[in-house]
Amino acid sequence: MQLQLNTDANIEGDERLSEIAEDIVTSALGHLGSRITRVEVYLADANAARGGSDDILCTVEARPEGLQPMVTTHSDANVESALRGAAKKMRAALDSQFGKLSRH
Repeated sequence: MQLQLNTDANIEGDERLSEIAEDIVTSALGHLGSRITRVEVYLADANAARGGSDDILCTVEARPEGLQPMVTTHSDANVESALRGAAKKMRAALDSQFGKLSRH
């Protein structure tokens, strides 16, 4: 499973953030790693300098082998919480999709 991290101009996409994103995504989706070719994480600060709660938007796009890409989003107060929320939603969506496929 390949991971790609993208950020907007308001979030610094440094090595530390890349490691955090990889840890969170691997923790949430690692059990499906052989069935996912790539995961793209997009982080954006919706309010930028204005601040406010739940202004960090995380979008996770997973590309399961042989299936259409799946996308989940989550907004939260900080980057790590937004990442965890979007990764958790993606885990649930992929588990559901793979569960449906295994029943057929």
